[in-house]
Amino acid sequence: MKRSLGVAVFLSVIALGVWMFQFTFFSPSHQAKSAVKEFYTLEQEGNFSESWDLFHSSMKKKWTKGAYIQDRAHVFLNHFGVDTFTYSIEDVEKRKSWKMENDRKAFPVVYEMTVIQTYKGKYGNFDLVQKVYAVREKGEWKVVWDYKQ
Repeated sequence: MKRSLGVAVFLSVIALGVWMFQFTFFSPSHQAKSAVKEFYTLEQEGNFSESWDLFHSSMKKKWTKGAYIQDRAHVFLNHFGVDTFTYSIEDVEKRKSWKMENDRKAFPVVYEMTVIQTYKGKYGNFDLVQKVYAVREKGEWKVVWDYKQ
C-alpha cells in the first residue's frame, strides 16, 4: 500500500512538473516575450535586416527594409556614438482589442511589455524606454510599436 502511494505521489509530481514546464515555456506570454527578445538581440548585434523581418506586416508598411536598416544604423549607432546597447524586458501583460494607430483595426490580443535599452556613448549613459507589443500573425509572434497620437 505504501509503495503504490509513493508511486502515485511520484507520478503526480512528474505530471505537475511537465505541466508547469509546458505552461511556462509554451505559454503565449512566454512566446511573445521570446519574439521581442529575439528582435532586440538582433538589434543589439546591429543585424537590422533580420530584426526588420520580425515586424508585423503593418509595421513593415512604415518603411522599406533598406530605409529601416539605414535609419537604425544612422540614428542609434552613428548619432549616439555607440556600437551596441544592453536591454531588459519587463512587465509582460496581455491586452485585448489594442490598436497600433488610432485609425487602424484593433488586434484582438497582444502582449505588452516594457523594453529598456541602455546606451553608453559619446553623450553619456542613457536609457530608452518603450512599450513594445507582440501579436500573432500567420502563426508567428511579431513585433509592433505604438503609433497612437
